[in-house]
Amino acid sequence: MCGIIGIAGASDVAAALYDGLMVLQHRGQDAAGIATMEGRRLHVHKGNGLVKEVFDERAMSLLTGGVGIGHCRYPTAGSEGDAEAQPLYVNSPYGIALAHNGNLINTDELRRMVFEQDKRNINTESDSEVLLNVFAHELQVIGRLDAKAAAAAVASVHRRCKGGYATVAMVLGLGLVAFRDPHGIRPLVLGKREVNGRDEYAVASESVALDILGFRRERDLQPGEVVVVTPDGQLYSEAAVQEQPHAPCIFEYVYFARPDSMIENISVHKARMRMGVTLGQKILRLRPDHDIDTVIPIPDTSRDAALELANVLGVKYREGFIKNRYVGRTFIMPGQGERKKSVRRKLNPIPLEFKDRVVLLVDDSIVRGTTSQQIVQMARDAGARKVYLASAAPPVRHPNIYGIDMPSVEELVAHGRSEAEVEKVLGCDWLIYQDLADLEAAVAGPKFPGRRFDSSCFSGDYVTGVEAGYFEHLQKLRSDDAKHKRRGA
Repeated sequence: MCGIIGIAGASDVAAALYDGLMVLQHRGQDAAGIATMEGRRLHVHKGNGLVKEVFDERAMSLLTGGVGIGHCRYPTAGSEGDAEAQPLYVNSPYGIALAHNGNLINTDELRRMVFEQDKRNINTESDSEVLLNVFAHELQVIGRLDAKAAAAAVASVHRRCKGGYATVAMVLGLGLVAFRDPHGIRPLVLGKREVNGRDEYAVASESVALDILGFRRERDLQPGEVVVVTPDGQLYSEAAVQEQPHAPCIFEYVYFARPDSMIENISVHKARMRMGVTLGQKILRLRPDHDIDTVIPIPDTSRDAALELANVLGVKYREGFIKNRYVGRTFIMPGQGERKKSVRRKLNPIPLEFKDRVVLLVDDSIVRGTTSQQIVQMARDAGARKVYLASAAPPVRHPNIYGIDMPSVEELVAHGRSEAEVEKVLGCDWLIYQDLADLEAAVAGPKFPGRRFDSSCFSGDYVTGVEAGYFEHLQKLRSDDAKHKRRGA
């Protein structure tokens, strides 16, 4: 998962891109980069690390220009090295820089075609470089440089590329180009503001980045849509693909997105509150005479759900863990050993909230289970009489293939196990999962009943379809052992 942002303004945009990336830092803490366009000149600065570590005053002073794009990344399979930091750049045709959030599932086939058919070299293992070269080739074939040509090139990208992707790009001599995959799996939001009588536009992974910069959220880009903004502030948009089933990623609402974001006109905060309501109702159905004394969230993303769950149950809500905010999100930590160490560095219990109580811990989801095991044990060590664990999401039994680098299926704690077996592995006295139908209804809310989502990591239903052998290939890429070998560990 990554965060992307693009701005077309009337003056230098680097500072705004920096601020936007700071707000999107939760989406990736491994690398960051900014590219700006000044006339026919492209300026790029990027590197591994947090946004505040990659950019200093000197680097920012060189990023001049009124059009720019930014990217923050966490290390997905095959894209962990320095060379994969984005934005990426090709000089032909015209000069194009691109930043990408998502994952292509036909990368190997595309890489062969790009080399053999398009006569372009791919220098990294990143699918983003493949996507960039496909777009560049298609624009070169068209042979002209205008908004309609860019839209036609994106239509060809949609025809050739399969997967989930949201993309911001700059084409020198044209401006900002943004587009989204035909199913709208990965999010991309359009914003607008007026500065000195001139319209300025921004696109970002989450609306919160627009809020902080003073852009009014206009709308989400439609699935398959391309938006072009010229340096003088003219906006052009076109549906670049025939209508496909719309399936935004439900895991954005469960875990990745900030609660103050709006995605697909749905408040992430409200969606998580509704998850807590439906989960509380399930607990009351299963154990109307439950003995829960206290509901405690596992910070931060489960707080909204835990508070509403406590209200439904009529029991106390308490903050029982103090979080060290200078430790990154453990879900996106590279390597199991690093994740294990980070849990103890990240969370510390308040014993008074656990001693002699039956506590219900609430988490947003349970993926590998190693973090949950440690937190359950922390609660016991802090004096809890019983430890129950509730997940605001269903069991994660399948890999996410559209841009969330979940582990190989063998490393998913719920894969091949019943809920009772997972409960035993985690060491809790009772494990409660959200039902998938309840999760989808909670996210859709009353305004969008029946809306479809990409819930493939829970259901195994992949909206794009999957070629034979793909999961076996994914297994080789995503296991912790494979990642260690690529790093030379």
